[in-house]
Amino acid sequence: MPQPSVVLATAGYDHTIRFWEATSGRCYRTLQHADSQVNRLEITPDKQYLAAAGNPRIRLFDVNSNHTQPVVNYDSHTNNVTAVGFQCDGKWMFSGSEDGTVKIWDLRAPGFQREYESRAAVNTVVLHPNQTELISGDQNGNIRVWDLTANSCSFELVPEVDTAIRSLTVMFDGSLVVAANNHGTCYVWRLRRGNQMMTNFEPLHKLDAHNAYILKCLLSPEYCEHKCLATTSSDKTVKIWNAETFELERTLKGHQRWVWDCVFSVDGAFLVTASSDATARLWELASGEAIRVYQGHLKATVCCALHDGNETTPA
Repeated sequence: MPQPSVVLATAGYDHTIRFWEATSGRCYRTLQHADSQVNRLEITPDKQYLAAAGNPRIRLFDVNSNHTQPVVNYDSHTNNVTAVGFQCDGKWMFSGSEDGTVKIWDLRAPGFQREYESRAAVNTVVLHPNQTELISGDQNGNIRVWDLTANSCSFELVPEVDTAIRSLTVMFDGSLVVAANNHGTCYVWRLRRGNQMMTNFEPLHKLDAHNAYILKCLLSPEYCEHKCLATTSSDKTVKIWNAETFELERTLKGHQRWVWDCVFSVDGAFLVTASSDATARLWELASGEAIRVYQGHLKATVCCALHDGNETTPA
């Protein structure tokens, strides 16, 4: 089976994962995820596998086969898995869970290799571009940096006490980190560059982005001409902000319910969003128009994954 040039997948509360032809909007494959909803999706850098994070396990599916069963199950979490991602070469995977832990997994091994205790439900985890630090955000409002070389927590801060961190995103060059919370606020810090220890978060901006929960914040990718920040919210909108001035550039309207997730195309010209209205949408950011609606889920669509780039990113 030939490898698709674009892999687009959505999932949510109807216990299915759907693969779509991005341009036509046709669903060409549906996988059953019988024992739980799917909270998060992530595609490996080589487009071979799709990780689906549920409650309490992560399943790895082969993108390019017709097999309905997962290739591997990762079973060591004890509650909802809320974050999943891959190291840049696809050698290992990381995850975060409402069980209060962050874990690191070898993709071909059954158990986890490392575990970090957050002491509160973990809502979001991102990998710093240096590939040696994970940043997590939890329900109690803590942000922690986990140094994988020292195998310890190297830094922590609390932007707002008892205000849950919903989402974290790091600029592709490691220069900025943004945290979004339940009050609709984004906190922006400048990070120390280079190979030094990332112990210094320099406050840069506080953005009152929404008057409701922010469910996802995402900085645009490396090959985007114009750096921007996307925020999705329970107010049914998606907002696009200039990532240098933090001025609002565009508000994307069309979803009928909460917008849970978003992902940029590799060139930053398009954005896919997933919503409780049971649809995903493809937005052309230059016009702000939804040029495709992906319909087929029977319940809330809460996560999406898109990989439309090359198998390997140029150094």
